[in-house]
Amino acid sequence: MKADVPNEEPALGRRVFGSSLFAAAVGASTFSKPAQASDAYTLPALPYDYSALEPAIGTPTMKLHHDKHHAVYITNANKAVADMAEKPSLLELQKNAISAGPLARNGGGGAYNHDMFWAEMCAPKNSGAPSKELAAAIDASFGSFDKMKEEFGDASTKVFGSGWAWLAVTSDKKLKIVSTPNQDNPLMEGSAAGAIMYPILGLDVWEHAYYLDYQNRRPEYIGAFWSVINWPKVSEFYETALTGKGVDF
Repeated sequence: MKADVPNEEPALGRRVFGSSLFAAAVGASTFSKPAQASDAYTLPALPYDYSALEPAIGTPTMKLHHDKHHAVYITNANKAVADMAEKPSLLELQKNAISAGPLARNGGGGAYNHDMFWAEMCAPKNSGAPSKELAAAIDASFGSFDKMKEEFGDASTKVFGSGWAWLAVTSDKKLKIVSTPNQDNPLMEGSAAGAIMYPILGLDVWEHAYYLDYQNRRPEYIGAFWSVINWPKVSEFYETALTGKGVDF
């Protein structure tokens, strides 16, 4: 829980998953306010049904994660830019988010990260495979697809506490796996990723992303994630990254 970002992660909910107390602790009023006409950012609808990612990610997790947790990041991202005459795009907000303060960093980062997270997944039957170009880049950077999965899984497992693992494109158009804490991402100047990179695949390893389905078994969640990756969409993100731009949502 980040004490300097209002309502980001209710302390009670972090410890009573699956109980009636948890349902009460994460009521809508705790997390967000209704969208206003002046808001720069809005909660995107999921591109599939809540149940589409089962059995990898269950319906209760999807409803909680999207409708409640993602919503609070959107709310705080809007607070971060409320006094700006010209509102930046969510992508533009990322670059200086760390120096801009907690609302931009945690709210703006969380909003962007989750926009990518939902877009990069799909029902298992539609997962597909990386494009020829992305597959070749994976082989060139990691030796094989399986080696990339292994390195990505290792990075995801080793995130201490809350954070993300990323497959990203570097400035010299190579692929690299990095991790970031909390709601940071590789687009941010000064992030743990080092130099700015363009993420094309991210895995949320906050407890709220998997605890209802896997409890403390994070490696099982990481393994199941591979069955719901929308590789055609990730391949599109890769093509965008090759132009030296982050994906805009």
